[in-house]
Amino acid sequence: MVLGLTSTAAYGRPDDGPRAPAEQVLTWTAGDPIDRYLTFPSTAVAGATTIVFENSAATGNTTGMPHTLTFDVSDPEYNNDVPLNILANPNDDRGGRHTAQVTLAPGRYRFYCTIPGHGAMQGILTVTDGGGGEDTTAPETAAKVEGERNADGAYIGHAAVTVSATDTGGSGVDRIEYAVGPTGSWQAYTAPVMVHQVGSHTVRHRATDKAGNTSAVKTVDFTVVAPPTDDRTPPDTSATVSGEKNGQGEYLDMATVTVTASDTGSGVNTIEYAIGTGGAWQTYTAPVMVHQVGTHTVRYRATDRAGNVAAEKSVLFTVVTPPAQDTTPPVTTATVTGSKNSDGAFITSATVTVTATDTGGSGVEKVEYSLDGGPYLAYTAPVVVDRVGHHTVLHRATDKAGNTSAAGRVGFDVAESGGVPAPNCPEYDERLTVIVGTVDTGVPNRMTRGRCTVNELIEDEKDWSSHALFLKHVDAVLDRLLADGVVDAREDRTIRRAARESGIGRPGQTTGYRTLFDGTAESFAKWQHVGGGKFSLNGDGSMTSSTTVPGMGMLWFPQRRYGDFSLKLQWRDDAPGTGNANSGVFVRFPNVHDHPEEPRPEWVAIRFGHEVQVLDRPDGDMYKTGSVYGFDRVGLGGAGVTPKGTWNDYEIRVEGQHYTVFRNGVLINEFDNDGGQEFSPPRAGDPGTDGRRYATGHIGLQVHGTTDVISYRDIRIKEL
Repeated sequence: MVLGLTSTAAYGRPDDGPRAPAEQVLTWTAGDPIDRYLTFPSTAVAGATTIVFENSAATGNTTGMPHTLTFDVSDPEYNNDVPLNILANPNDDRGGRHTAQVTLAPGRYRFYCTIPGHGAMQGILTVTDGGGGEDTTAPETAAKVEGERNADGAYIGHAAVTVSATDTGGSGVDRIEYAVGPTGSWQAYTAPVMVHQVGSHTVRHRATDKAGNTSAVKTVDFTVVAPPTDDRTPPDTSATVSGEKNGQGEYLDMATVTVTASDTGSGVNTIEYAIGTGGAWQTYTAPVMVHQVGTHTVRYRATDRAGNVAAEKSVLFTVVTPPAQDTTPPVTTATVTGSKNSDGAFITSATVTVTATDTGGSGVEKVEYSLDGGPYLAYTAPVVVDRVGHHTVLHRATDKAGNTSAAGRVGFDVAESGGVPAPNCPEYDERLTVIVGTVDTGVPNRMTRGRCTVNELIEDEKDWSSHALFLKHVDAVLDRLLADGVVDAREDRTIRRAARESGIGRPGQTTGYRTLFDGTAESFAKWQHVGGGKFSLNGDGSMTSSTTVPGMGMLWFPQRRYGDFSLKLQWRDDAPGTGNANSGVFVRFPNVHDHPEEPRPEWVAIRFGHEVQVLDRPDGDMYKTGSVYGFDRVGLGGAGVTPKGTWNDYEIRVEGQHYTVFRNGVLINEFDNDGGQEFSPPRAGDPGTDGRRYATGHIGLQVHGTTDVISYRDIRIKEL
């Protein structure tokens, strides 16, 4: 829901009647995507202007998603004389098409969408003073084809098409575009177009000047032939069918056919496919998606550059209508059993039994529980809680259709006979197995006779002055545990070996820091992803956000919540082209699930925790590297901006409500969270009413989109 977006004459009111024509019309369009406007201008001439913003079925909006077109008037870096703010959706009284009359001044205007989650929809409009008259003359384009030719004039092996443009109207060439074939899509021309495919080709070309004039489309035709070869072997082909199946192997709603071909001789020239036994052959350029219910045959073949045609092959499959969608989440209940004292507390231990039922038809897929605010774990057997004190268990279930129930809650107290108080353990560590540094022993992290866990007694996060001193401490702890029967002889040897391998206390080790991600598959598997996007593990020990999986999301570390800490990591801007990556480090958020007001799970981290920004882009979002997003802005000064592709050291220190950010060893921001914030006022259910955040929480890394490519490595944390 978008509230408070009104339309008046000064604020982008839609026209109520005819007006005198403006000198220029600038059009923005939007549709289903939330990461970009579909079309928008980048340049304009100063003066009276008609703004058109259309977010309608005609522009591709099939979901009714609202968008806004808003001109930023809060950043002194841009013009702030046009407070335009238009909300449009296909179902409004104008069908999603709105216009407004404004007067533009020379300079730059920043425009964006104000709806939460649509932050990637933004851009810059550069306005010039016109320079003495409007340019109405379109540019002229020319194309030249180069390459080795045979006696018939055909190009051997490949042809290179070079396109040039000139503009005599005075505003200058803004962009050149080309398209391959009579119906191919237009693409930005940045370098000569290389055409390798054997056959006849048409390349279309055009240009647009800075005044918006586009030239007439021109074409250049040519033929490419294969180099002389003795290749007489046709290509090898194969096809796979993918999609969701039912128990009979039938594809639900859709099947995707992917065809591949390889040729060790002259190389693959074309791949073709045909649907049905009599269907016409078509050029294969992307996986074929078949939606029609029924049994289908897809034939395929390939031709190499020497003209050899592979024998026809086919795949057979069936598409069926999926069963009615299950939209009803399961229901969970929890019962706590055990012996109670006169105060109602369970004596020595309590057993929590969780049950789940699903009436939606798909069946229960998994049941999970969270103990005392910890990460959700798979529930496979009743949970025994034997630590003295008050406990809370959250429980939920997910069915096979993906519906997750709202978390249920049960609270109870555990007391020892005689009222023994809770133990004073050296550390707090209730992970499932004994982990020394980064070495996971696999030994269960049992409760000891002193009611501390084995991990807590080992104290691997303490500042040890030498490795020998740490090993002496571990030996003493294990001697007691072995004598008490907490560990057996095999487990004793395993933990001692892990202590030696950990290297804790050795020179060169970052004393006191626990590694959260060290580049191994084991450490990467301990993180979980929510929302859109994706991080992938690289061979060099880093992780990089995806260039193909769209959307905003977050990779978070669910195993532990941290209060006061020093977090150290390295990040690298790997955004393609001339752009810069937009990312951030989330801290102190309680979880990523079960918040009814948040449209995507990673938004809980933004609403309830803090994001320390990573963004070296000079324009666009006002929050640059080191900013506390929504609360505290800093510029790109401080430690300076390193070249793209360069690793940066980042340290984030959080002590109470005081945040300190270092880049490459230089202090770039200090922030005290006294409740003041620049956007997203608190709502009912937020932690406190003054904007302050939780005192403990999880760590997360933001994925902002497929063009905001970011890499991280060497993530470590030390509790203060």
